Amino acid sequence: MKITKIICSPGMTGFFFDDQRAIKAGAVMEGNIYKGSPVTEGFRSVRQKGESVSIMLILEDGQIAYGDCAAVQYSGAGGRDPLFLAQDFIPVIKREIVPLLENKEITTFREMAEMVDKHTDSVSKKPMHTAIRYGITQAVLDAVAKSSKRLMTEVIADEYGLKVSDHAIPIFSQSGDERYQNSDKMILKHSDVLPHALINNVADKLGGSGEKLAEYVKWLRDRILSVRMDENYSPVLHIDVYGTLGIAFNNDFTHIADYMCRLAEYAKPFKLRIEGPVDMGERQMQIKALASLREMVEAKGSDVEIVADEWCNTYEDVADFTDKRAGHMAQIKTPDLGGINNTIEAVLYCKKHGMGAYLGGTCNETDRSAAVCVHIAMATVPEQMLAKPGMGVDEGYMIVYNEMQRILSLMKGV
Repeated sequence: MKITKIICSPGMTGFFFDDQRAIKAGAVMEGNIYKGSPVTEGFRSVRQKGESVSIMLILEDGQIAYGDCAAVQYSGAGGRDPLFLAQDFIPVIKREIVPLLENKEITTFREMAEMVDKHTDSVSKKPMHTAIRYGITQAVLDAVAKSSKRLMTEVIADEYGLKVSDHAIPIFSQSGDERYQNSDKMILKHSDVLPHALINNVADKLGGSGEKLAEYVKWLRDRILSVRMDENYSPVLHIDVYGTLGIAFNNDFTHIADYMCRLAEYAKPFKLRIEGPVDMGERQMQIKALASLREMVEAKGSDVEIVADEWCNTYEDVADFTDKRAGHMAQIKTPDLGGINNTIEAVLYCKKHGMGAYLGGTCNETDRSAAVCVHIAMATVPEQMLAKPGMGVDEGYMIVYNEMQRILSLMKGV
């Protein structure tokens, strides 16, 4: 079967693009708006609307395969590709992807995804923006599935020698700035991992000596214990601190390790994960920092886990962080890896080499990209998957949970 036509449409994401560097530098939040001037190239304001591009592949038999191009909330930061704006990149897709795929025979996902992911832009002579590769390979996976009358997760399992999971993958919900009210939503829904908490500012959220986050962890522990309706409900606490521990403690690793160990004690009886404790501003320094911090907390006998995020963007990055034991878990931030074939390979590499695989992404994705990621998760079985898009809990959790349950029911035939 052939792809007869490719159609693009501009879209909105489930959240915003935020200038992380400006926020870390002290941009003040007023309502949903950040006051201050942007500092990252391409941003017109510290916060601006998230944009996507929907890709529709019209198949020879009239079926339509879908994928959404989307980029992370903090685009342009931590070594990532620049801001992804629909008006800028739809012409690129038409120039590069239409000749590549239109009127071409559908073969295998792996073959077609690799062709798209490795395609060099004819003008810039560089790889295409990660968001483009992300969305096109989603659509390619759907095209292969539809042309062969299989679920997308079955295509992945078949081509990579895997077995579709017979159980749900733990779902990680993120709260945004409503870290108190939204935690209640997560507890009511029995989120497996919570709450993310968006600790991206020292003064307002972490505290100069970490006191504000410490109080929040204690509150969260007590809140779960006091309102949970099932005493067997025992979520993992996973908090993203966006490198603010390094800022507050001047990258004193001993101090940072001691602090994380204290937080883990405050969190008990629940397990604690800390994502992005430091941001060293460069890949190799980041790897060395997380490897040192992992060694330190383990030497102290703590069960706190460190999650790699910043500077762990590509498949090669994930493999390198894994090989160097730079953290206990790697967030595989799906849009940053470009083609979803790289996401699949990254999850499998982590699992093979003893690193926790967190199939992540961003609040700034779409319902479509989130649903496709569920199919990846059910075939590759990571340790956890992000509920996305958005920061409101309900919508992202619903999209991911419901798609997961559909797959489970369809595979069981009931």
